[in-house]
Amino acid sequence: MAGRGSRSGSGGRAGAKDAVAAARRPEVRLPPLVAYEGEGLEPDGDYDGVRFEEADLTDAAGPGARFMDCELRGCSLDRTELGRARFLDSVLTGVRGVGTDLAGASLRDVEIVDARLGGVQLHGAVLERVLVRGGKIDYLNLRTARLKDVVFEGCVLSEPDFGQAQLTRVEFRDCVLRRADFTAVRMESVDLRTVAELDIARGVDRLAGAVISPAQLMELAPAFAAQIGVRVEA
Repeated sequence: MAGRGSRSGSGGRAGAKDAVAAARRPEVRLPPLVAYEGEGLEPDGDYDGVRFEEADLTDAAGPGARFMDCELRGCSLDRTELGRARFLDSVLTGVRGVGTDLAGASLRDVEIVDARLGGVQLHGAVLERVLVRGGKIDYLNLRTARLKDVVFEGCVLSEPDFGQAQLTRVEFRDCVLRRADFTAVRMESVDLRTVAELDIARGVDRLAGAVISPAQLMELAPAFAAQIGVRVEA
C-alpha cells in the first residue's frame, strides 16, 4: 500500500509540474457610481466610484491620476495623457482612441472590454489581474512592462511589442496575435495554445516558459529552424 501511495504521489507531483499555472482573473464588482460631470481630467486627480459615460477625453491630461471603482464606457481616449495613472477595480468598456499614453501606469483588477485602440503606450506599466476581452488593439507598446495574471481573450492584437517585458501567468485565449515582438521577453506559465492566429515577427527564441500546441509547433518550425541555423530543403 505504501508503494502504491508513493507512485500515486509521484505521478501527482509530475502532473502538477507539467500543468500550466492558470492566470487569476479579476473579479470586479462596481458599487453604485456617480456620473462624471466635469471636463477633461486633472493631473494627479482622484476619481473614486465615478462613471465616465461617452466622455470625450481627447487630448485630456491626467498624468498620475487615480481611478478606483470606476467605469469608463464608450469614452474617446485620443492622445489622452495618463502616464503613471492607476486603475484599480475598474472596467473600461468600448473605449476608443489613438495614441493613448499610459506609460508607467498601474492596472490592477481591471477589465478592458471591446476596446478599439491604436498606438497605446503601456511601456513600463504594471498589469496585475487584468482581462482584455474582445475588440482590437493596434501597435500596443508593452516594452519593459510587467504582466502578472493577465488574460487576452477573443481580441485582436496587431503588432504588439512585448520587448523586454516580463510575463507571468499570462493567457492568450481565442485571440489573434499578428507580427508580435517578443524580443528579450521573459516568460513564465504563458499559455498560447488556443491562439487563433500566432504570428511572431521577432523573439521566437524567447518562448521558453510558454506552452504551445502541436499544431503551433509545426507552424513555427521554420522560424525555430532558422533561429538555430538549420536549413530545411526537400
